[in-house]
Amino acid sequence: MNVLCALTVTTVVSAGCATNTTVPNTPTSTSGTNGNAAATEAPKKYELNLITAGDTNMTDLQEKNVVLSFQKQFPGAQVRVVNSGAGDGGTQKIFEKLKAQKDAGKKEWDIDLAIVHQSGMQQLIDNDLLDKWVPQSANKQYVVSSDSKNSLGTNVEGYVIPLFHSQVAFAYNPDKVKKFPANFEELTAWIKANPKRFGYNGIQNGASGVAFATAFTYWKSGDYKKMSEGPFDAALEQKWPAILKELKALPVTYTNGNNGTLDMLNRGEIDMGPVWVDMFNLWVDEGRMNPNFGLKILDPGIPGQPMYVVIPKNAKNKEAALKYADLLTSPETQAKVIVEKNSWYPGIDATVVLPKVSEEGKKKLFKDITAEDLNKRGQSFPINTYFDHLKTAYEKN
Repeated sequence: MNVLCALTVTTVVSAGCATNTTVPNTPTSTSGTNGNAAATEAPKKYELNLITAGDTNMTDLQEKNVVLSFQKQFPGAQVRVVNSGAGDGGTQKIFEKLKAQKDAGKKEWDIDLAIVHQSGMQQLIDNDLLDKWVPQSANKQYVVSSDSKNSLGTNVEGYVIPLFHSQVAFAYNPDKVKKFPANFEELTAWIKANPKRFGYNGIQNGASGVAFATAFTYWKSGDYKKMSEGPFDAALEQKWPAILKELKALPVTYTNGNNGTLDMLNRGEIDMGPVWVDMFNLWVDEGRMNPNFGLKILDPGIPGQPMYVVIPKNAKNKEAALKYADLLTSPETQAKVIVEKNSWYPGIDATVVLPKVSEEGKKKLFKDITAEDLNKRGQSFPINTYFDHLKTAYEKN
């Protein structure tokens, strides 16, 4: 359980699933010289521009679950949701847009709230693009995970609250994979014995493929602790060309994204591949994935990651951004939307979230991958310099 605690443009939307989150009564003001004629202020009609990196499920999270809840709290609120794209490239686009507005000297930026990957935090902070908003959050006391303080070697304390912690695992068809590999050595042997039946999305089309390539490198190099904790040592990278050539020589099928891996598995075109646990469970819930398929994490492990809620420094609608961020990171939303609906592990303190989760929701979350699995085999991605260099090395080799 320590992992849980440590662990296109789309315009909105007036549909979704409301949570039970409540907000304080609208403040009142007085008019007149004697203060006896009290009048209630008209409720604020908030506007908010939200941009999220990630696959389409990240857009669905907002549009189908949170926006209507926000509109119920604040009648007349308008929330515009934009998806910047899957993988680290989606976060890079958010950085580039904010940087361009800063460089142009704009006093108000048109992104009020963003959901980003770990990979973008160093450049976002180094370029002074983010507000240190967490001390103003209604949920600041629940921000306890290690990656809310340090992310891939960058000090992010005060800038982020994790929206969730997600984990990559290997999805498989038990009718085809009779004995699931126990470790990466057995996995590579299985891939060689079953050409093209293992699929993943390379390193450009979604983070599940990045996680697999990273885990393979950790295993072959034996440098997990050094790469994930630092400090940077360029000498470690001398091992990578041989490792990555061995990885890319495996007879695999390359898919077109995180969704593509799930789709090919469900259609029987592959029998195994790395996927995000939450996406797999969502597809099962929606009837898009065979419920008899399973999930496993191999020894020595495979990375997962949080996605962060951040507020740009010069957000035009900062008050609305803070209100919406409080809703996203509240124990109620974390329990009902993050855990129960999306099968993510909570971004805030699990001890205040899990008591609000139904027994069915808990059972689904830990059906195939237990808390012990996560504690033992849930890895972190490498610090930023290694992370960037590894992705470049993969392309070159």
